[in-house]
Amino acid sequence: MYIVGIVGSPRKKGNTERLVSEALRFIEENGGKTELVRLAGKEIKPCDACLSCRKTGECHIKDDFKEIFDKMVQADGIILSSPVYFGSATPQIKALIDRAGYLSIAKGRVFENKVGGPLVVARRAGQNFTFVQLLFFFLHQGMIVPGSTYWNIAFGREKGEVNQDDEGLRTARNFAEKMLWIITKLNQ
Repeated sequence: MYIVGIVGSPRKKGNTERLVSEALRFIEENGGKTELVRLAGKEIKPCDACLSCRKTGECHIKDDFKEIFDKMVQADGIILSSPVYFGSATPQIKALIDRAGYLSIAKGRVFENKVGGPLVVARRAGQNFTFVQLLFFFLHQGMIVPGSTYWNIAFGREKGEVNQDDEGLRTARNFAEKMLWIITKLNQ
């Protein structure tokens, strides 16, 4: 089983990446294959709503989107993550899910019945709205979203502060455990 964790932060090796890494580490330790994809340093332009993907089955915008989209299609499980920026998800992750959603539909709903869910890091507030922004992508695409022991949220501002949020890290591991369990059941 292959699970891709996409870090929607423009900051490399920050709190969001740390939280995703915690989930992916658990998956690897329990037999899964993982890949961490950073949007930092990549160009993901916003969807221009041209709808040409409905005719061609491809997005006409030339940037780093296709490589990431292809990994999402190949994966059994997808984790999307974002820090809270001004009360919502980052523009990078939002551009990715808008384009991935349109293209998935154009290609016959390629994410349907895959397993996935969001991970969010907040400094103080905005985490629930950001969590729901990402969650709605999974629900809209007909994906299976595992629960955890709480919302998949952790807290931290400066790099490394998320490491002090034991409950947040534990919630990410529990989410990863549920992902593995569901994917295993689906593949039996």
